[in-house]
Amino acid sequence: MANLTGAERARYVQSMFTRIASRYDLMNRLMTAGQDVRWRREVIHRANLPPAAHLLDLGTGTGDLSLEAKRQHPDCHPVAADFTLEMMRIGQERTRNAVAHPDWLGADALRLPFPDQCFEAAVSGFLFRNVIDIPQALSEQRRALKPGGLIVILDTTRPPDNLFTPFIRFHLRVIIPALGRLVTGEADAYTYLPDSTQAFLTAEQLAEHMRAAGFREVGFRRLMLDTIAIHWGVK
Repeated sequence: MANLTGAERARYVQSMFTRIASRYDLMNRLMTAGQDVRWRREVIHRANLPPAAHLLDLGTGTGDLSLEAKRQHPDCHPVAADFTLEMMRIGQERTRNAVAHPDWLGADALRLPFPDQCFEAAVSGFLFRNVIDIPQALSEQRRALKPGGLIVILDTTRPPDNLFTPFIRFHLRVIIPALGRLVTGEADAYTYLPDSTQAFLTAEQLAEHMRAAGFREVGFRRLMLDTIAIHWGVK
């Protein structure tokens, strides 16, 4: 499924995340041994939000990054946006009785419904490996950022071959699909996710895309045996 392209891939991704929405957070904790919570903390820390900042959390899923932003910066104003409405519905249910919660909005990463220069920062968690046009997604986020605003991207990255490669491939191709089948009953979704990791850009390639989109001071940090990376840049 990771070799799908264009609108066909977009429809598949939307349908897949709708099916796994109720167990998505649990699977993230299991697949990363809970490390994704720490990664999200770092994403918000690197966003360097000023007081009362407006934050775009794109591809928000169930809103983990927006909620982390509110924990670190209670006065910030996160907009949690995604094109999979069921994922956001799960997040809304989770925060129904919370004092602090984001504004939820259905949105396409390639056609953001925001005016120019309205956010101090834009963050995303595991969005870019699923978009069908990475340059357009970067361009739209840059357009929506104020001058000097930061973009911070948490995503998988294609690891270089090394001594750990056989173990990484076994984990991606065997352990994750088996775990996904057991926890969610959706084996194909957790075949797509490892496949999309191996088909995605290297950390260096994504950094080049960011520079080409006009971001400066681009950097990244690899995590989890080089299978995850956090990228950042400034408009």
